[in-house]
Amino acid sequence: MAHPEDQAASGTPPAANAKAAAPAFQWIPIRSLAPRHRPKVLAHLLSLTPEDRYLRFGYAASDAQIGRYVDLLEFDRDEVFGIFNRKLELIAQAHLAYLPDSAHTRHAAEFGVSVLPKSRGRGFGARLFDHAVLHARNRGVDTMIIHALSENAAMLRIARNAGAKVEREGGESEARLRLPPETLGSMLEEMVENQAGEIDYQLKSNAQRVDGLRRLIGEIKAGIRKVRSSVIE
Repeated sequence: MAHPEDQAASGTPPAANAKAAAPAFQWIPIRSLAPRHRPKVLAHLLSLTPEDRYLRFGYAASDAQIGRYVDLLEFDRDEVFGIFNRKLELIAQAHLAYLPDSAHTRHAAEFGVSVLPKSRGRGFGARLFDHAVLHARNRGVDTMIIHALSENAAMLRIARNAGAKVEREGGESEARLRLPPETLGSMLEEMVENQAGEIDYQLKSNAQRVDGLRRLIGEIKAGIRKVRSSVIE
Protein backbone atom coordinates (compact mmCIF):
# COMPACT_ATOMS: atom_id res chain seq x y z
CA MET A 1 0.00 0.00 0.00
CA ALA A 2 1.13 3.52 -0.68
CA HIS A 3 0.91 6.52 1.54
CA PRO A 4 -0.66 9.91 0.65
CA GLU A 5 1.93 12.44 -0.37
CA ASP A 6 1.23 16.07 -0.89
CA GLN A 7 -0.76 18.05 -3.40
CA ALA A 8 2.30 19.19 -5.33
CA ALA A 9 2.72 16.22 -7.65
CA SER A 10 1.90 17.65 -11.07
CA GLY A 11 3.44 18.33 -14.41
CA THR A 12 5.34 15.05 -14.60
CA PRO A 13 6.20 13.70 -18.06
CA PRO A 14 5.18 10.14 -19.10
CA ALA A 15 7.15 7.03 -18.18
CA ALA A 16 8.20 6.63 -21.81
CA ASN A 17 10.66 9.38 -21.11
CA ALA A 18 11.71 7.62 -17.89
CA LYS A 19 10.67 10.55 -15.73
CA ALA A 20 8.19 10.35 -12.88
CA ALA A 21 8.71 13.70 -11.19
CA ALA A 22 8.85 17.32 -12.19
CA PRO A 23 12.31 18.80 -12.80
CA ALA A 24 11.88 21.07 -9.79
CA PHE A 25 12.23 18.00 -7.55
CA GLN A 26 15.20 16.52 -9.41
CA TRP A 27 17.93 17.30 -6.89
CA ILE A 28 16.23 16.58 -3.59
CA PRO A 29 18.91 14.37 -1.97
CA ILE A 30 17.80 10.77 -1.44
CA ARG A 31 19.85 8.22 0.43
CA SER A 32 19.68 4.42 0.30
CA LEU A 33 19.03 2.98 3.76
CA ALA A 34 20.75 0.03 5.39
CA PRO A 35 19.94 -2.23 8.37
CA ARG A 36 21.58 0.28 10.72
CA HIS A 37 18.84 2.76 9.76
CA ARG A 38 16.10 0.43 11.03
CA PRO A 39 15.51 2.55 14.19
CA LYS A 40 15.05 5.67 12.06
CA VAL A 41 12.57 3.87 9.79
CA LEU A 42 10.66 2.70 12.87
CA ALA A 43 10.61 6.20 14.38
CA HIS A 44 9.39 7.62 11.07
CA LEU A 45 6.50 5.17 10.69
CA LEU A 46 5.47 5.44 14.34
CA SER A 47 5.19 9.21 13.84
CA LEU A 48 2.41 8.73 11.28
CA THR A 49 -1.14 9.47 12.37
CA PRO A 50 -3.73 6.65 12.46
CA GLU A 51 -5.18 7.91 9.17
CA ASP A 52 -1.73 8.02 7.58
CA ARG A 53 -1.02 4.46 8.74
CA TYR A 54 -4.32 3.33 7.27
CA LEU A 55 -3.48 4.82 3.89
CA ARG A 56 0.12 3.60 3.94
CA PHE A 57 -0.55 -0.02 4.91
CA GLY A 58 -4.19 -0.47 3.93
CA TYR A 59 -5.21 -0.99 7.54
CA ALA A 60 -4.92 0.90 10.83
CA ALA A 61 -1.53 -0.53 11.75
CA SER A 62 -0.74 -0.59 15.46
CA ASP A 63 2.68 0.21 16.91
CA ALA A 64 3.35 -3.51 17.30
CA GLN A 65 2.40 -4.25 13.68
CA ILE A 66 4.63 -1.46 12.43
CA GLY A 67 7.43 -2.84 14.58
CA ARG A 68 7.06 -6.26 12.97
CA TYR A 69 7.01 -4.71 9.50
CA VAL A 70 10.27 -2.86 10.18
CA ASP A 71 11.87 -5.98 11.70
CA LEU A 72 11.05 -7.92 8.54
CA LEU A 73 12.47 -5.38 6.09
CA GLU A 74 15.05 -7.16 3.95
CA PHE A 75 17.54 -4.47 3.00
CA ASP A 76 19.65 -6.95 1.05
CA ARG A 77 16.75 -8.00 -1.18
CA ASP A 78 14.57 -4.88 -1.45
CA GLU A 79 15.46 -1.20 -1.66
CA VAL A 80 14.63 1.31 1.05
CA PHE A 81 15.21 5.00 0.36
CA GLY A 82 14.90 8.07 2.55
CA ILE A 83 15.00 11.85 2.69
CA PHE A 84 16.55 13.35 5.81
CA ASN A 85 16.26 16.86 7.19
CA ARG A 86 19.25 18.73 8.61
CA LYS A 87 18.69 17.06 12.00
CA LEU A 88 18.95 13.65 10.32
CA GLU A 89 15.28 12.96 10.97
CA LEU A 90 13.81 10.64 8.35
CA ILE A 91 11.00 12.82 6.99
CA ALA A 92 10.14 10.74 3.90
CA GLN A 93 10.72 7.06 3.24
CA ALA A 94 10.02 4.66 0.38
CA HIS A 95 10.10 0.88 0.07
CA LEU A 96 10.71 -0.77 -3.31
CA ALA A 97 9.90 -4.46 -2.92
CA TYR A 98 10.90 -6.83 -5.72
CA LEU A 99 8.19 -9.33 -6.59
CA PRO A 100 8.55 -12.92 -7.88
CA ASP A 101 8.11 -13.27 -11.63
CA SER A 102 4.66 -14.32 -12.78
CA ALA A 103 2.76 -14.89 -15.99
CA HIS A 104 1.66 -11.27 -16.00
CA THR A 105 4.80 -9.41 -14.92
CA ARG A 106 8.48 -9.89 -15.54
CA HIS A 107 10.81 -8.42 -12.98
CA ALA A 108 8.13 -6.40 -11.18
CA ALA A 109 8.52 -4.25 -8.08
CA GLU A 110 5.98 -2.72 -5.70
CA PHE A 111 6.35 0.85 -4.44
CA GLY A 112 5.19 2.26 -1.11
CA VAL A 113 5.92 5.67 0.38
CA SER A 114 5.26 7.74 3.50
CA VAL A 115 5.93 11.40 4.28
CA LEU A 116 5.63 13.04 7.69
CA PRO A 117 2.75 15.56 7.86
CA LYS A 118 5.09 18.48 8.61
CA SER A 119 7.09 17.75 5.45
CA ARG A 120 4.31 17.54 2.89
CA GLY A 121 3.75 19.99 0.08
CA ARG A 122 7.37 19.76 -1.13
CA GLY A 123 7.07 16.98 -3.70
CA PHE A 124 8.93 14.40 -1.63
CA GLY A 125 6.57 11.55 -2.55
CA ALA A 126 6.88 12.26 -6.27
CA ARG A 127 10.64 12.63 -5.93
CA LEU A 128 10.96 9.26 -4.17
CA PHE A 129 8.81 7.65 -6.85
CA ASP A 130 11.02 9.12 -9.56
CA HIS A 131 14.12 7.79 -7.80
CA ALA A 132 12.54 4.35 -7.39
CA VAL A 133 11.68 4.21 -11.09
CA LEU A 134 15.26 5.07 -12.01
CA HIS A 135 16.65 2.50 -9.59
CA ALA A 136 14.25 -0.24 -10.71
CA ARG A 137 14.75 0.15 -14.47
CA ASN A 138 18.52 0.03 -14.00
CA ARG A 139 18.07 -3.43 -12.45
CA GLY A 140 15.96 -4.93 -15.19
CA VAL A 141 12.55 -4.24 -13.64
CA ASP A 142 9.98 -3.55 -16.34
CA THR A 143 6.83 -3.07 -14.26
CA MET A 144 6.25 -0.83 -11.25
CA ILE A 145 3.16 -1.65 -9.20
CA ILE A 146 1.37 0.46 -6.62
CA HIS A 147 -1.43 -0.97 -4.49
CA ALA A 148 -3.36 1.85 -2.85
CA LEU A 149 -6.72 2.50 -1.33
CA SER A 150 -8.93 4.23 -3.89
CA GLU A 151 -9.30 7.16 -1.49
CA ASN A 152 -5.54 7.75 -1.61
CA ALA A 153 -5.96 10.32 -4.38
CA ALA A 154 -2.53 11.92 -3.96
CA MET A 155 -0.61 8.67 -4.45
CA LEU A 156 -2.74 7.66 -7.42
CA ARG A 157 -2.17 11.11 -8.91
CA ILE A 158 1.60 10.55 -8.74
CA ALA A 159 1.14 7.23 -10.55
CA ARG A 160 -1.12 8.68 -13.23
CA ASN A 161 1.20 11.63 -13.82
CA ALA A 162 3.99 9.13 -14.43
CA GLY A 163 1.88 7.41 -17.11
CA ALA A 164 0.70 4.45 -15.05
CA LYS A 165 -2.48 2.57 -15.86
CA VAL A 166 -4.78 2.61 -12.82
CA GLU A 167 -7.52 0.04 -12.30
CA ARG A 168 -10.01 0.38 -9.48
CA GLU A 169 -11.80 -2.49 -7.80
CA GLY A 170 -14.03 -1.39 -4.97
CA GLY A 171 -12.10 0.37 -2.26
CA GLU A 172 -8.70 -0.55 -3.68
CA SER A 173 -6.78 0.50 -6.77
CA GLU A 174 -3.78 -0.91 -8.57
CA ALA A 175 -1.46 1.19 -10.70
CA ARG A 176 0.95 -0.41 -13.18
CA LEU A 177 3.72 1.51 -14.84
CA ARG A 178 5.77 0.00 -17.66
CA LEU A 179 9.43 0.95 -17.37
CA PRO A 180 11.87 1.40 -20.25
CA PRO A 181 15.14 -0.53 -20.21
CA GLU A 182 18.22 0.97 -18.66
CA THR A 183 20.54 3.17 -20.71
CA LEU A 184 23.99 4.59 -20.13
CA GLY A 185 22.30 7.88 -19.29
CA SER A 186 20.02 6.31 -16.67
CA MET A 187 22.97 4.49 -15.09
CA LEU A 188 24.99 7.70 -14.87
CA GLU A 189 21.99 9.60 -13.52
CA GLU A 190 21.52 7.09 -10.70
CA MET A 191 25.21 7.15 -9.86
CA VAL A 192 25.15 10.95 -9.56
CA GLU A 193 21.98 10.86 -7.45
CA ASN A 194 23.46 8.24 -5.11
CA GLN A 195 26.63 10.28 -4.65
CA ALA A 196 24.62 13.46 -4.02
CA GLY A 197 22.51 11.67 -1.41
CA GLU A 198 25.57 10.29 0.37
CA ILE A 199 27.35 13.65 0.38
CA ASP A 200 24.24 15.40 1.69
CA TYR A 201 23.89 12.82 4.49
CA GLN A 202 27.55 13.12 5.50
CA LEU A 203 27.37 16.92 5.57
CA LYS A 204 24.31 16.81 7.81
CA SER A 205 25.96 14.18 10.01
CA ASN A 206 29.07 16.34 10.39
CA ALA A 207 26.92 19.38 11.18
CA GLN A 208 25.18 17.38 13.90
CA ARG A 209 28.53 16.44 15.44
CA VAL A 210 29.62 20.08 15.38
CA ASP A 211 26.35 21.15 17.02
CA GLY A 212 26.80 18.47 19.66
CA LEU A 213 30.35 19.66 20.36
CA ARG A 214 29.13 23.24 20.69
CA ARG A 215 26.45 22.18 23.16
CA LEU A 216 29.03 20.24 25.17
CA ILE A 217 31.39 23.23 25.27
CA GLY A 218 28.49 25.45 26.31
CA GLU A 219 27.58 23.07 29.13
CA ILE A 220 31.21 22.94 30.30
CA LYS A 221 31.45 26.73 30.29
CA ALA A 222 28.18 27.02 32.19
CA GLY A 223 29.50 24.53 34.76
CA ILE A 224 32.74 26.50 35.15
CA ARG A 225 30.82 29.75 35.66
CA LYS A 226 28.66 28.05 38.27
CA VAL A 227 31.71 26.77 40.14
CA ARG A 228 33.34 30.21 40.04
CA SER A 229 30.19 31.86 41.34
CA SER A 230 29.98 29.43 44.25
CA VAL A 231 33.67 30.02 45.12
CA ILE A 232 33.22 33.81 45.10
CA GLU A 233 30.19 33.57 47.32
